This record gives sequence, structure tokens and C-alpha cells, in this order.
Amino acid sequence: MSSNTLVLVACLAVAVVLLLGLVNMMRGGSANTSQRLMRLRVLLQFLAIIFIMGVVWWRSA
Repeated sequence: MSSNTLVLVACLAVAVVLLLGLVNMMRGGSANTSQRLMRLRVLLQFLAIIFIMGVVWWRSA
């Protein structure tokens, strides 16, 4: 898997979880589900940033 693909997958995962959270909130869904999705989004954002910084570091070396 190339580094570009890894970054793309990480960013898409963040976007999907964000959209799921927005849909849950707009439908008046469970607050627990919203909290779990928010925590998952934060974790995925952290991983996406780590992947992006790793790719930047790898390409500059």
C-alpha cells in the first residue's frame, strides 16, 4: 500500500465517522452513540496526522 493511499484512507475514515456523527445528531440519536463517534473521530484524526507527518518526513529524507 503506497503512502498516498494510506493517507487517503485515513482521511476518508475521519470523514465517514464525522458524517455518521452528524447524521446521528440530526436524527436525534443516542447521546452515547454521539460520544463514541466523537472519540473515534478524534482517534482517527490523530492517526491521520501521524500518517501525514510520517509521509512528509519519509519524502524529505
